[in-house]
Amino acid sequence: MFLRHIGKHGDRKVAVVFREVPGETHMCLVVYTELLGQNIHNPMMATIEGDIGQNSEHLADALNRTYTKDGRQILQVLHAEGLLKKIQTEQVVMTPSPNQKIKLNELNKILDEMKQGEDAVKKLAEMDASLGLQDPRDVARRMRGESTVTTSNTLDDTTLANNLRTQATKMLTEAKGLMAEADRLNKEADALLPKKAKKSKTKVVA
Repeated sequence: MFLRHIGKHGDRKVAVVFREVPGETHMCLVVYTELLGQNIHNPMMATIEGDIGQNSEHLADALNRTYTKDGRQILQVLHAEGLLKKIQTEQVVMTPSPNQKIKLNELNKILDEMKQGEDAVKKLAEMDASLGLQDPRDVARRMRGESTVTTSNTLDDTTLANNLRTQATKMLTEAKGLMAEADRLNKEADALLPKKAKKSKTKVVA
């Protein structure tokens, strides 16, 4: 069975609450499970083995949402009773399963690289989702993580305006052609009429 957050410090079983200490990435915070009373031990282990614990990047996130048997927040109890111990990550061997062992500092490095890779893939996917040629300034803003909404809206408005002008020009050209054709037909009609009819038509019109 694969189980996150469980390891050993020497011969002692530990639960890794924080994989890294902020500002001290070579250090971690652990709890020696053998020192815990049943009031804390049982609900904490249930949390670690459950979906909440296994789906949390840091065990602290899960323990901050679960409680001891007497209704106290587990993470706060561990802190208040001095049960959180700071030790070097290279001294902790993670044992996610009986046949798997890896030092915590090595695991942290792998997880950090995976996280950076996921962020890079996400940015590339966002860029690929934009069809056609891109404004170099827009690309630069994306790489810096800046918003490109304003630029994108401006480009869209410009494209729309150009399309409307193209349609208007086309319609004007077609209208001129129709007017010229109407004038030609009128002239042909006049040429077919007898002269008397033309004069009569002229008098009637006058």
